[in-house]
Amino acid sequence: MPTPPRVIIVGGGLAGLAAAVRVAEAGLDVDLFSMVPVKRSHSVCAQGGINACNEVARQQGYSEWMHFDETLYGGDFLNHQPPVYEMAYGAPGIIDLLDRMGVPFNRTPEGQRDLRMFGGSLYKRTHFAGATTGQQLLYALDEQARRWEAQGKVTKYEFWEFLWPVLDDEGTCKGIVAQDMRTMQVRAFRGDAVVMATGGCGLIFGKSTMSVICTGGAAARCYQAGAALGNPEFIQVHPTAIPGEDKCRLMSESARGEGGRVWVPRKKQDPRKPNDIPAAERWYFLEEKYPKYGNLVPRDIATREIFYVCQDGYGVGGGRMVYLDVSHLPMETKKKLAGILEIYEKFVGDNPYEVPMKIFPSVHYSMGGLYTVYKAKPDNKGMVLGAHENMMTNIKGLYAFGEVNYQYHGATRLGANALLNCIFDGLFCGLSVANYAKEPHGKPAAELDAGVFEGVVEQEKNKVRKLVDSKGTENPYKIHQKLGEEMTDSCTVVRTEDRMKQAYNVLEDLTQRYQSVRLSDTSMWTNQNLSFTRALGDMLLYAEAILKTAIQRKESRGSHYRPDYPERDDAQFLKTTIARYDAATNKCRIEYEDVPQPLVEPRARTYGKVEAEAENKAGDKKETVKA
Repeated sequence: MPTPPRVIIVGGGLAGLAAAVRVAEAGLDVDLFSMVPVKRSHSVCAQGGINACNEVARQQGYSEWMHFDETLYGGDFLNHQPPVYEMAYGAPGIIDLLDRMGVPFNRTPEGQRDLRMFGGSLYKRTHFAGATTGQQLLYALDEQARRWEAQGKVTKYEFWEFLWPVLDDEGTCKGIVAQDMRTMQVRAFRGDAVVMATGGCGLIFGKSTMSVICTGGAAARCYQAGAALGNPEFIQVHPTAIPGEDKCRLMSESARGEGGRVWVPRKKQDPRKPNDIPAAERWYFLEEKYPKYGNLVPRDIATREIFYVCQDGYGVGGGRMVYLDVSHLPMETKKKLAGILEIYEKFVGDNPYEVPMKIFPSVHYSMGGLYTVYKAKPDNKGMVLGAHENMMTNIKGLYAFGEVNYQYHGATRLGANALLNCIFDGLFCGLSVANYAKEPHGKPAAELDAGVFEGVVEQEKNKVRKLVDSKGTENPYKIHQKLGEEMTDSCTVVRTEDRMKQAYNVLEDLTQRYQSVRLSDTSMWTNQNLSFTRALGDMLLYAEAILKTAIQRKESRGSHYRPDYPERDDAQFLKTTIARYDAATNKCRIEYEDVPQPLVEPRARTYGKVEAEAENKAGDKKETVKA
């Protein structure tokens, strides 16, 4: 009797859990891998909310089309339109499903699901559960996965690290090799399809709002195995975070969505405490520069404005900080933000209920990731449900869901679209994975010769032995510290060719130094030093792709802002960047692919900035006619 098809999902966050539930519902067995307990996956850190049109939003004049259009406009038209359309129109049903799963969404006095404002929209369309939305969604989906786990359809491998995809002679993915992070055992797992749902790459930039497990290592290993990267240069910097010695802690966009205001003293290096500065002597610079959106401009715009204000000497005390103020809000509103206000008080010591918070931008999200494809409907209004290719990488049988998938956000992600993107990928494209795995694609994974898997296991064991036996002199943590400094200084808020080339030269030196790293722990039990050092090599390769593609994109678009090329250049760069690993040079090769615009034509992205308001209105009118 033939062995039933099996699907491997790498990543225990929202995208991985949603995919596990969807594939199990389709009758297949699932192996779910996570470096941490599933309920501690980075999705648990999401705070603000999840976007979708509902009846309350519709009464304001909002619609799924507007959600679709806002996402394209926010992404500066680098997003592919059919997947974004499908996501926007599928969002209301996802919220209904989550509600039935027991997610404790905030409610209005009438019992309707409450909505809050979020950046990039003039309408309330963000559903939320206080300021811990990600945690509530993750726990609800984990409960659903546990139902299937109890029935033997889902097997969890927590504290296992993905090392490499296993490909057959035809180049089709048939499983993975992973390592138990406790016993350090390296072994292969067979799967008829593999889903990567491993999140972002924030650790490449040293400090970020991402969890410290978000190295991008899993994506980099797929990249080295032949999977292409899409738009790796696009990294989002969140405008409001608490700088810390170990990492940065997010102050959610929900604070601004509920009425929080960003400001600095009008007098440079004003020594007064914030509450002693009267309103007339405060500069609410986002509200003055963007009267249409104010504090609700998208993240890339808010980030740059904060950066320039501080660069001009207006930062708090002349430093790299501005105020995020919710102290004026009613207590009922502040209670909705309790989750993040408690975080601020814990790590800073000030009471944000009464005193404005001091914040500064931090790396937050990776719009780029593994390159994927999809099957569009004939009219381009969505994707074909269940089509095998939906969110498959260029390696047959290897899929990418959630943040590690480049597909949905273009040049900048709108806040509260990430949770939606993760769950949508898992539920909608999970059916594609199940359909693919049910059909023969060469020999089933269970029937492949053991040598195919043993070869990759030996490859990974050799890497372990090389690191453990190394007698070099380089400290991997010092290399990582320098990598983070260079990437943050050269390739985040403002990017210039000279500074990025300087960083590229430093990166080449760091890559050379990495060949002489020495572990401080050579034991073979719960060796985190080994795991980090191995990932550092992958981070260096991923960083090379980010820098090289950023240097070659000679324009400003979304989060990619270059003063040396300050304008968007649709003629040259309305294209997806595709980076492929060249093993001969240990560097990336770059190609470009046109991004079709079948439903909405690109227009100037201004968000009502004072000097550009007339141009923006003209673009709005043109799009409305087309819609």
